[in-house]
Amino acid sequence: MKKLLFFLGSLLLSLSTYAAMNVSKIDPPFWFTGMNNPELQLMVYGEGIGQASVSVNYPGVSLSSVVKLESNNYLLVYLHLDKDVKPGKMPITFTLGKKKLVKDYELRARSKAGADHKGFDASDALYLLMPDRFANGNPDNDQIEGMAEYKVDRNDPNARHGGDLAGIEQNLDYFTDLGVTALWFTPVLENNMKGGSYHGYATTDYYKVDPRFGTNEEYRSLIDKAHNRGIKVVMDMIFNHCGVEHPWIKDMPSKDWFNHSDFKDNFVQTSYKLTPHVDPYASQYDFDQMNDGWFVEAMPDLNQKNPHVYKYLLQNSLWWIEYADIDGIRMDTYPYADYDAMSNWMKELNEEYPNYNTVGETWVTEPAYTAWWQKDSKLSAPRNSNLKTVMDFSFFDKINTAKNEETDTWFKGLDRVYNNFVYDYLYPDPASVLAFIENHDTDRFLGEGENLDMLKQASTLLLTTRRIPQLYYGTEVMMNGVKSKSDGYVRKDFPGGWANDKENALTPEGRTKLQNESYNFYRNLLNWRKGNDVIAKGSMKQFMVQHGVYAYAREYNGKTVFVLLNGTDKEVKLPLKYYAEVLKDKTQGKDVISGKMIMLNEELTMAPRQSMVIEL
Repeated sequence: MKKLLFFLGSLLLSLSTYAAMNVSKIDPPFWFTGMNNPELQLMVYGEGIGQASVSVNYPGVSLSSVVKLESNNYLLVYLHLDKDVKPGKMPITFTLGKKKLVKDYELRARSKAGADHKGFDASDALYLLMPDRFANGNPDNDQIEGMAEYKVDRNDPNARHGGDLAGIEQNLDYFTDLGVTALWFTPVLENNMKGGSYHGYATTDYYKVDPRFGTNEEYRSLIDKAHNRGIKVVMDMIFNHCGVEHPWIKDMPSKDWFNHSDFKDNFVQTSYKLTPHVDPYASQYDFDQMNDGWFVEAMPDLNQKNPHVYKYLLQNSLWWIEYADIDGIRMDTYPYADYDAMSNWMKELNEEYPNYNTVGETWVTEPAYTAWWQKDSKLSAPRNSNLKTVMDFSFFDKINTAKNEETDTWFKGLDRVYNNFVYDYLYPDPASVLAFIENHDTDRFLGEGENLDMLKQASTLLLTTRRIPQLYYGTEVMMNGVKSKSDGYVRKDFPGGWANDKENALTPEGRTKLQNESYNFYRNLLNWRKGNDVIAKGSMKQFMVQHGVYAYAREYNGKTVFVLLNGTDKEVKLPLKYYAEVLKDKTQGKDVISGKMIMLNEELTMAPRQSMVIEL
């Protein structure tokens, strides 16, 4: 009797175990043949799948290892793909007792070799936009059933407003006319968070475009159409954290999948102070809080020191490059993630795509800090971040301080900008530094005003100096706002992006006279800049401030562009003897901004806050 009861109990346990095994999802959803790294990690999701054994029978593919995690609802399968493996459907067999489950996993051919993926560089002008706030091209996807509770309300600056990929696609001609060469969207991946997470920085599925923006196929189609117009697309990624509604939080694969996985009892928020990376006197406490603390409670901090987490994130970036043909990556909150893991990520990315580019957000306003993060920096040696492009928060800080000052020769006004560039000797590659005057996390450059001369001067500098320039959507039509009211106030809807808008800044007819003056200024300078090797590749020679005027020259292959910026509120009669080494025997040049010929005699008269870009 005891034997019979034991047999029946074992049978019932086995049957319940078999019934529980299923595969609900595999990340990545498919992969590509011919990749430089032959190792492929498959993260298999499914109730009870963690108990299964795995076998693969496909020419050129071998099973390297199977990793069982603490949660029984995940399984990591590592495969080795030979260089000559062919595209096709690869059957993967999951076995638990007598039960077998076969899933066909697709291997696809790459569309082009890794070296043929070209990134953005100093020849480009990036245009940053928030998909939810630019244009609503498909109102049918505003409300999606089954997603976490949210509202679409354009009167609420922190709610979703309905902008989407279709809206961007329908306005590609606008970007072509304006003259930008690359679009950077804030994150487009699923953010299935309560309230809607319109900004996109709380990912809940790394392989799925948020359905309120569109589909994966629509994203890829948009990129293809942008490419047909000569416009690149940069993808915003976040490896530091995900959204708190991600399945990994609801059912943790393992306790070390996240930093501070005991957050319910012991929540630790980052200090946001990034200096411990470079501080020779930093305490371990300060470093750990900055590095491992959560960004906010809604954004769990991923542990990139876990090799399985790292591999997942690495593959995700490769997958989007191969699948959607994105032209670059902007990595959010770069210093908050593990340094060594991010360095390895960049190393592997650079090896797979040697002509690609990634820019990391490194928000400290000291040039030495920013330079420390750039690839091959002697400041961080023997460590190497392998990060090709960094963001120039020093330039942002200096130009936003200078705009409210009269320029003098001792650190005020545009002399701050001069001193910013003095420290370019710290950068291994100053031309691979991304500069901006505003973005989605800062006050608008105009604040709550409409000083077009001030805006023109800052943008002239941005678009002609030795940097990769980044514009923020709506700057060209003088959109303004300050964060003190709310983040949403610096992320307002683009006028004309919605069918019932009273204003439409997408067309000349819908813009005010002042907006058209601003738009035409940007259109003129951006289209002149496009394909201009003097700006993209030229050397830079700057002059100390004289009479409130900051001047510099860009030179390449015998051609010279001379930029002069009057940083004062008064007319200036500027002696040109200071610039003889650049002007040489030139007696005139054409000002790109006004279109007029400028006589270069002994003295040049400049109007208050005037900017000149003179082709010699």
